[in-house]
Amino acid sequence: MPRKKPEKGWRHKVHEIIYEADTPLGKWFDILLFILIIISVLLVMLESVKWIDATYHRSLFILEWIVTILFTIEYIARVVTIKKPWKYIFSFYGIIDFLSTIPLYLSYIFAGSQALLALRAFRLLRVFRILKLVRFLGEASQLRSALKASRAKITVFLFAVLIVSVILGTVMFLIEGEEAGFTSIPTSIYWTIVTLTTVGYGDIAPITPQGQFIATLIMLLGYGIIAVPTGIVTAEMGKRPNSDLKSGDGGFVHVNTQACTTCAKEGHRDDAKYCYNCGSEL
Repeated sequence: MPRKKPEKGWRHKVHEIIYEADTPLGKWFDILLFILIIISVLLVMLESVKWIDATYHRSLFILEWIVTILFTIEYIARVVTIKKPWKYIFSFYGIIDFLSTIPLYLSYIFAGSQALLALRAFRLLRVFRILKLVRFLGEASQLRSALKASRAKITVFLFAVLIVSVILGTVMFLIEGEEAGFTSIPTSIYWTIVTLTTVGYGDIAPITPQGQFIATLIMLLGYGIIAVPTGIVTAEMGKRPNSDLKSGDGGFVHVNTQACTTCAKEGHRDDAKYCYNCGSEL
């Protein structure tokens, strides 16, 4: 007689709803969660407007508590439905979820801590799961690898820019002086960096012909400097073809939203049988 497949427990079923965006219930859960996050952020924003808070303070307070309780239930559910809860608790999303939940509770101990509710905006990062942007994790990994490989070149480049800024800032301090607002060398370096990056606040400006000539050179230099880091990273990306999503036959393997029931890691390939992080069976 063929063996019967073991029935899935409630933890597994809840895990599929909370962590999986590919299932019908998982999609609805993520959409409702996304709406709830947007509402919670809007509540914090409205509370910061004095006349709205004065008029609707009690209503806003009640709504915030409703959202906080729902987030608390969700957080507890995420913890109890994986085999290694600390993997989620100390993960990026786990820390964000925790910090998004506790501010209202802390407000009874530390006055004003409810302002930390604005941290809930970080939960909007879950939009990547809801819109299935997780399929682009391969491209994100390629960019991360290129940035990592470029860090030495970019560090040297930034160090060279800093040296140029110190030299030009010192020259501008000697030419312009306090009358034009260049009251010290650090202030002059600040002006040089602002001008070099083409930000141009306008709080300090050269008034002498020599200073204006040097400022013009710094502005032109700034356009070239902006392009250098981009070129370095682009060159590294060209050296590293995206092989993360390629299968053995030359085709492409899609990445799904399946989450490991042990460590809660997401972004597994469709053909994966084991978690790439902890090795548990999916």
